[in-house]
Amino acid sequence: MSNRRRLLGQRGEQLAKHYLLQKGYQIIGQNVRTRQGEIDLIAQDGKTLVFVEVRTRSSLACGTAAESVTWRKKQKLRELAVAYLQALPRQVPAFRFDVVAIFQPGSTRGEHIEPTIEHFVGAF
Repeated sequence: MSNRRRLLGQRGEQLAKHYLLQKGYQIIGQNVRTRQGEIDLIAQDGKTLVFVEVRTRSSLACGTAAESVTWRKKQKLRELAVAYLQALPRQVPAFRFDVVAIFQPGSTRGEHIEPTIEHFVGAF
């Protein structure tokens, strides 16, 4: 992964984290690793545990950020969530999967362009 792409992803995760905090979510973890991979964000929304996939795009040439969450990625996130839940000492009453899609267009003249953030609650 290129450095530019990695930085865009990190920026997107920070934007998503702050967005969710403003909506009243409690962030439990960021970049949570399991044997199977990594979960971008884990949050608490009331009594519901939320596994959040963050997708960030700087161009629409390859589709939107939300469109990049494929069937295969959804399946992977389900596996990661199961591994995470099995490692908890207590049972979770409810959980769901959200997607935060961010479009942060690149600027050719150095001006700041505000990102567009879409939050898909219960995305799958």
